[in-house]
Amino acid sequence: MAMSSLQSQRVLSGMRPTGQLHLGHYHGVLKNWARLQHEYNCFFFVADWHALTTEYENPQVITDSVWDMVIDWLAAGIEPSAATLFIQSKVPEHAELHLLLSMITPLGWLERVPTYKDQQEKLKEKDLATYGFLGYPLLQSADILVYKATRVPVGEDQVPHVEMSREITRRFNHLYGREPGFEELVEAAIKKMGKKNAQLYRELRRRFQEQGDVEALDKARAFLETQQNLTLGDRERLFGHLEGEGKVILPEPQALLTPAARMPGLDGQKMSKSYGNTIALREPPEQVERKLRTMPTDPARVRRTDPGDPEKCPVWQFHRVYSDDEVKEWVQKGCRTAGIGCLDCKQPIIDAIQSELKPIRERAQEYAHHPEEIQRIIKEGNEAAREVARETMAEVHQAMGLSYR
Repeated sequence: MAMSSLQSQRVLSGMRPTGQLHLGHYHGVLKNWARLQHEYNCFFFVADWHALTTEYENPQVITDSVWDMVIDWLAAGIEPSAATLFIQSKVPEHAELHLLLSMITPLGWLERVPTYKDQQEKLKEKDLATYGFLGYPLLQSADILVYKATRVPVGEDQVPHVEMSREITRRFNHLYGREPGFEELVEAAIKKMGKKNAQLYRELRRRFQEQGDVEALDKARAFLETQQNLTLGDRERLFGHLEGEGKVILPEPQALLTPAARMPGLDGQKMSKSYGNTIALREPPEQVERKLRTMPTDPARVRRTDPGDPEKCPVWQFHRVYSDDEVKEWVQKGCRTAGIGCLDCKQPIIDAIQSELKPIRERAQEYAHHPEEIQRIIKEGNEAAREVARETMAEVHQAMGLSYR
């Protein structure tokens, strides 16, 4: 029952196509996607419009990266039979909802998003004083809301983006959720649940409304999900009624915090293309080995006989990701006593990464030889995503009075 409830919830996540995917993407995003696709109804998209917010002067990098990125997704274990894969710009409803939400979004909400000024500071070489860059958090909100996604996998630094989506959702529902005869429709929906269930619903709502009992609100929401006699419209009205609002046209998304997976780069910093410290998912084995063999180590180990400190060595960061306790103990003892050399220390990492990348390379090569299959997968995903987006926009049009006859 629990699995069925989870699978009915939509998860949305996207990735910007701005270059080759590397181990940082794999550990930070793709491994998590591969797990989520079997637990939720997942929509994973190529965020090409988002890429344009910073790469508008060099769109060729986006063109060159889109299909390669999809191949990397598939090679890393994302299954088109388990998740919907699509390209953002092929579903124009994202842009339409972005436009409509911009009509009700206060400018201050966008300006206070923490990553707005951070990114401008980090990317000083780019002119980011554009409307598109200021509005990219709102486009993210549209991405989420056009699929009525209830879960958004993010790291802690992205939680403010999800919170902003929740604020926009509340504002939208407050402005447009009061349909004619709302109270009568709510009462009719409550009666459909039967006397005992109706009583439980009213009690949970009272506890939240009068006492601010958030646990009661969560219980009431979960309870409504189990009610078989309710239509989707009934359920949305009762969700809104719980919080003293109107019909929930757009549900509030929740941040699905992903485990912190800080994949180290070859220099000990976070693995990032901008630092030039990456290992690409499809990098040739000999190149991977060369990069790992020549990566820096503890500067105190000038000679083989000098003892070192693993905590000051970038290689140790890789052991934290790839090695078991036995190997870690071997490294700690061997490094501190000069019992092992730096190349000895690197060998288990070389073996582990080569072993991890080998099946990914092989699957990627197979997909690369059949581009028509990749295009078929994305075409089907685009169509499936657009069908859902159209349904949402029909409700949005009606709520905003845009359904002209």
